Amino acid sequence: MSSSTSSLYQWIDNAEALDAACQQVASAEVIALDTEFFRENTFFPVPALIQFAAGEKAYLVDPLVTPCTPAFKALLQSQVPKLLHACSEDLEVFQHWAGTLPTPLIDTQVAQAFLGENPGMGYQKLVEHWIGDTLPKEETRSNWLERPLTASQCEYAALDVTYLLQVWKRQAIQLAESGRLGWVEEECASLIEQAGRDEESDGQWYTRQRQLWRLTPRQLEAYRLMTIWREGETRRRDLPRNWLVSDKLLFAVAEKMPANRYELAEVEGVKPPLVKKEGDALLGWVKQAQHCAESALPARWPDPMQPPFKRRFKAIKQVVADKAAALGIAPEMLLRRRDIEALVMQAMAGEPLDELHGWRGVCLGQDLQRALEEASE
Repeated sequence: MSSSTSSLYQWIDNAEALDAACQQVASAEVIALDTEFFRENTFFPVPALIQFAAGEKAYLVDPLVTPCTPAFKALLQSQVPKLLHACSEDLEVFQHWAGTLPTPLIDTQVAQAFLGENPGMGYQKLVEHWIGDTLPKEETRSNWLERPLTASQCEYAALDVTYLLQVWKRQAIQLAESGRLGWVEEECASLIEQAGRDEESDGQWYTRQRQLWRLTPRQLEAYRLMTIWREGETRRRDLPRNWLVSDKLLFAVAEKMPANRYELAEVEGVKPPLVKKEGDALLGWVKQAQHCAESALPARWPDPMQPPFKRRFKAIKQVVADKAAALGIAPEMLLRRRDIEALVMQAMAGEPLDELHGWRGVCLGQDLQRALEEASE
């Protein structure tokens, strides 16, 4: 598609036009961002469209032919707040295409979660809630990699950012009135921090597994090592996780702790191609876990069905539910289930609890510690 303009958007397919657009919005008070991408056969999202706006006109950047320029990178890093909605995958797109993350960040989904009890409100519902308009849905599943994009696709993409500005204007007023604007800024800053920690997040991937309590410490170490390897390899090869090996299969291998290819092939779900291509790597991590010193093994995961765990979990969950109800927000905005389980595990291991910082620390204070102490008596 050649460069084109409508009342809603300007199409950008070269570096010079992108730099000119950056200059147009450089002095804005806030900039709305969005991306369209494809992610069915790769680990990294394939950027298909980059949208940004600071007023009624949106700029639609074709990343298939337009490199990220120093001017756009500087815009992403400027002190002007950047608006996104449900930003996690968009942040991956910016990290991959631009080599940086948009800061400071405001996620309007997070902002809405501080204004009501729906922590995952979709963009269309958000627009309807604040503006009263109904966004078109026809292009939601479009092929954004096709060229040329249709006028309908371009208009849909443009509305994604122009409405974002209107929504935030209204959200910001209510957040300021309720004293929660700082909470949103703090929460969104943590999203940026988490998005930039690839290797550290690789090391924690294994904790997503809900059945860890079934594993011995040595099996748990094998599973942990294999998930770290799989995360690094899928990133290096740019493959979806399950195309290499799924969490379910890694867990099955950890349970069996095979010593050779024959035993690996006997693990339920393991197919010959996996043994042939990745068998040596998997067996290597199992062997490393087998030879790990007892003192270096992770602690056994508590059984969540046993009374000591259930009692503590219930106590924390109640504290969180009561405080969330008082604030008029969803409990998971305060602490997610995984966070509660981690606190219970620390308490049962006799370790000091992770300190809650910022607004969470203010809201929950000493209540969690007191609840755990009472539940352990």
